[in-house]
Amino acid sequence: MNQKTVAVLFGAVSSEYEVSLRSAASVLRNFPKDRYEVVMLGITKDGRWLEYTGPIEEIEKDQWHQGKYARPAILSPDRSHHGYIRLDDPTHPIRLDIVFPVMHGEHAEDGTIQGLLEVAGIPFVGCGVLASAACMDKAFTHTLLESAGVAMAPWAKMFRWELGDLGERAPEWEKNFGYPMFVKPANTGSSVGVEKVRDRISLLNALKTAFRYDRKAIIEKAIVGKELECAVLGNYTGAAASVIGEIVPHHDFYDYEGKYLDNSTDLYIPARISQEDSERIRKTAIQAFQVMGCTGLCRVDFFLTEEGQVLLNEMNTIPGFTSISMYSKLFEATGIPYSELIARLLALASEQESR
Repeated sequence: MNQKTVAVLFGAVSSEYEVSLRSAASVLRNFPKDRYEVVMLGITKDGRWLEYTGPIEEIEKDQWHQGKYARPAILSPDRSHHGYIRLDDPTHPIRLDIVFPVMHGEHAEDGTIQGLLEVAGIPFVGCGVLASAACMDKAFTHTLLESAGVAMAPWAKMFRWELGDLGERAPEWEKNFGYPMFVKPANTGSSVGVEKVRDRISLLNALKTAFRYDRKAIIEKAIVGKELECAVLGNYTGAAASVIGEIVPHHDFYDYEGKYLDNSTDLYIPARISQEDSERIRKTAIQAFQVMGCTGLCRVDFFLTEEGQVLLNEMNTIPGFTSISMYSKLFEATGIPYSELIARLLALASEQESR
């Protein structure tokens, strides 16, 4: 039986480019090469596509695109190619059976890459165009999940061109949410551009920061409670939820530095909650996964308040994927080792093709 060829796609013109490099290196080191042949395709920060054939550690160092191992190549939208083209040899396309996008943030997990792969007719790991876009945009996530009865923190949205109306809008938020509150760009992950604000001046400054990343910002009431995460694996039917993990940040909140840079966050797997609360969260995670039309994988983040209320915080359709990232750690604790988790995701992508 011939091995299927899988392209691990990494990088992107994204504020989370560096996170993608770490995730991709980890996936490549743990790839089930006994079952799949792997090729590496990267996108630089300035948007150049390259086939990469060098050492994995050069990806982590962000030196992968600088030397002899990088060759200009593009994913072809022509379905007869079913793969990518080396620009110095365009008459011999490289056929791909599956693409594994190990990419985070804008131009990566927001439906754009997924749309290109759909046009090309190549099966890929993870959510499709609509689910990717809707989960990436926090306003759409709130709107769709709340309409399905999933509880979330009280929130509001503001567009960049509405910033001059802050004097009229802020009193309503202050009345309904109180300080502190959170300001987030609507379409970033990894806490990029997220700030916790405690007064009107910091609210204005946080909105200006958010609008550097996106034209739309989300303002949310700060929730006091345990921060919990659940990983989901599956397609339209048979989705399975992991054990629950608990995050205890030492910063003011679980920000970019606490996630990736300074190891200042304590993780508890399983979470220090009751079995009843754990089951409620797992059930809600699967419900959200299905409501949003997710396939393949998703990490669903929650708050559990002191009053026992479960509030969904965010959904991440391509969560961090290093061996110490919560998604992989949660399934490892559930009984699926890292390499086997990758193999299952590839099998789910193949299953999508047959539907």
